[in-house]
Amino acid sequence: MSELRIIIAGGGTGGHIFPAIAVANALKKMAPSTEILFVGAKGKMEMEKVPQAGYKIEGIDIAGFNRSKLWKNWNLPYKLIVSFIQVKKIFNTFRPNAAFGVGGYSSFPVLRFAQRKGIPSFLHEANSFAGKANIMLGKHASSIMVGTDGMERFFPVNKLIKTGNPIRSEIIHSVFNIEEAFEYFGIKQGLPTVLVIGGSLGARSINQAIGNGLSRLLDSGIQVIWQTGKGNLDLIDQSLIKRKGVCVTEFISKMNYAYAVADLVVSRAGAIAIAEICASAKASILVPFPHAAEDHQTTNAMALVNNGASVLIKDNNVSAELIVMIELMMKNKEKLKAIGEAAQKMFTTDADYKIANEIINCVHQA
Repeated sequence: MSELRIIIAGGGTGGHIFPAIAVANALKKMAPSTEILFVGAKGKMEMEKVPQAGYKIEGIDIAGFNRSKLWKNWNLPYKLIVSFIQVKKIFNTFRPNAAFGVGGYSSFPVLRFAQRKGIPSFLHEANSFAGKANIMLGKHASSIMVGTDGMERFFPVNKLIKTGNPIRSEIIHSVFNIEEAFEYFGIKQGLPTVLVIGGSLGARSINQAIGNGLSRLLDSGIQVIWQTGKGNLDLIDQSLIKRKGVCVTEFISKMNYAYAVADLVVSRAGAIAIAEICASAKASILVPFPHAAEDHQTTNAMALVNNGASVLIKDNNVSAELIVMIELMMKNKEKLKAIGEAAQKMFTTDADYKIANEIINCVHQA
């Protein structure tokens, strides 16, 4: 078989980066001689996380469409032109025979350039409501891998493959001593524990609600592991985070430990965050980001809620309802278990290998 040279594009958040790395790892295991180059947006977290995973990455000057502050989009056409020039240079140097996009700012110029050159291109749409860029790219993609049913609303049905959503392998496959996990966070085994993960970049409403209610949770005997997101740690009352029973950090590197010790997870409703919660068989309170494109996070969350696999709180109700709901759910261990089991049934295994297999087979048939 000819050597595979694959560009993987996307990023901006952990919900794009970690699935992309999972697919890259699967590609290397299935076809060890594969050469992989990531392309990301300069200044975004992929420029740090991808090299840490052992892969090369090239940065391009690109930004997404700002929906809340439309005036900030004045230079977007210029940035798109610059990004296409940069992508052309990357393609001419690396000479890929396939391009795979996971969403994020850099996906569009990379996959669009590949399609213009007749290079096989592959998409993964994690959410249950497709973004406009992916809908445009899907018209000329070789295959479109999706995480949920019903995506024929957005993509050509003959190109659709339901693979599920790839997540970090360590969350599914790692083996460790549970005592080690509790020790890692400096909390006690046997006490009810809530994991709060607003996302790799944080979630203001969730952070504010937890900050205001942290003393109440700790006083009621509930331990808290809290990922604030980058740049938010300094906003937290330092006297609170020094109390026993709480671990506060900008970013949790050992998420397998975090899911293992948690009885309940509070999270935004990004597709990959949900996939990790389901894979870990954890009960959750989901707080959809209200400004997500087409309100897709609410659609993601409702897929679980309708199957008894999660509880939803609207963003504008978080301050009044979140702490009360955490306390209420923590009092019913059987209910927590039932919700977690329902969530686990919704997880599709081996999504990373299914995606890698489709890419390899299509490229070799081309």
